[in-house]
Amino acid sequence: MADGRYWVQTLGCPKNQVDSDKLEGLLHGEGYVPAADPGEADLLVVNTCAFIEAARQESIDAVLALADVRRPGAQLVVTGCMAERYGDELAEALPEADLVAAFGRSLIPAAPSGARRRGVPSAPVTLRPRPERSPAHRRRAEHVDSFDLLRLPRPASPAPWAYVKVAEGCDRRCGFCAIPTFRGVQRSRTPIDVLAEVRSLVSDIAMPVKEVVLVAQDLASYGRDRTTASHGPGPRRAVGRPTPLVSLVAEVAQLALRTRLLYLYPSGLTGELIDAVLGTGVPYFDLSLQHVSRPLLARMRRWGDGERFVDRIDAIRAQSPLATFRSSFILGYPGETEADHDALLEFLAAAQLDWAGFFTFSRESGTYADRLPDQVPAELALERSRECAELQDAITARRRDALVGQVREVLVDAPGTARSVHEAPEIDGVVRVPASLAVGTVVDVMITESLGTDVAAETVERHGS
Repeated sequence: MADGRYWVQTLGCPKNQVDSDKLEGLLHGEGYVPAADPGEADLLVVNTCAFIEAARQESIDAVLALADVRRPGAQLVVTGCMAERYGDELAEALPEADLVAAFGRSLIPAAPSGARRRGVPSAPVTLRPRPERSPAHRRRAEHVDSFDLLRLPRPASPAPWAYVKVAEGCDRRCGFCAIPTFRGVQRSRTPIDVLAEVRSLVSDIAMPVKEVVLVAQDLASYGRDRTTASHGPGPRRAVGRPTPLVSLVAEVAQLALRTRLLYLYPSGLTGELIDAVLGTGVPYFDLSLQHVSRPLLARMRRWGDGERFVDRIDAIRAQSPLATFRSSFILGYPGETEADHDALLEFLAAAQLDWAGFFTFSRESGTYADRLPDQVPAELALERSRECAELQDAITARRRDALVGQVREVLVDAPGTARSVHEAPEIDGVVRVPASLAVGTVVDVMITESLGTDVAAETVERHGS
């Protein structure tokens, strides 16, 4: 057993946070305890993101920053998506790291700290992804991992909510995305495994989880790899039976006060799934749209168009006026025209999304889009992104203004900070509440003021209390 203190820094999406939670559980099992700050840690771990260039640069900056503050003798480990995608090349580019550990590899460096350290690179880090593993290799996991992040137990949550990753990898091949090349094809956990993790979280004595947030690269496709013959042995889903995700959502909702879903591919948003989401009491729809122009979406190798998206959103709002919508969009994808951009602006005005994020296209080696002609100048993509963000900011502010005077049930995440069903953790605004409210409690509040993305609220008495 090891004996020391650790510090884990996580970059990227909630799925990476789940991985970090499980890595921390692994370190606890090795005898490590959390450090109060990076300068006190014996082992520093950076869980990196490789989705786009900006994320990779942020990950590299984090590694260099921790290298500057670590104490003598402390070991610095780089893991996560960048470690998996770039392998030994990343190790050569970052001599500050004592170890670059791909998915499923030990985080404990074999060499003494500083054995590889040669100072900060004098030139920008430029990396080429290693070749994509074959489907057979990825499916059968012919390499021997020391552990599987999907199946590792996790420590108790430090907050009254928790992400639960239900699958790893993705079977889609969107034109802009390199994730399948290093995360592999979809591997869904069994419902038994997922529900066991949820039960453990909600029954924790120190901090019982009230909100479970289900995440995956392609959440709507959960379980399909386990129920169709095209993905190997396993029983087919019987005709008329709920999809695996619908069944899972219903079972999780019986265990947790709140069940929230993140990352739904739009074609997977069936009437059955919509009913399941509304049935949880958390009418929150995080839709991965990326754009609304039909020609551009086809070029992205994706489904749908703005008219279909608006029709679906309007239909859901007719079912549930409290429904909340979030999405993200890429600006500057190769071949994007002014007409495509105008279509997106028109969609934003019509859809009135509660939350939206905008990202400029990142040219990723090995993706379909990397080979496309008509690359959009970065300056034009940024200008389009800013125009969309300006429009959406005004829409979000109006949506938040409309909450003033209304009563909502909120979950207190931290002193003075809570969330209603309208806000997902870490990515949306919050509800500012009296600091005297205990963390983990669920209370009724009246929204008294809109503060841009946040709102302020005061407690109100529950009926019958």
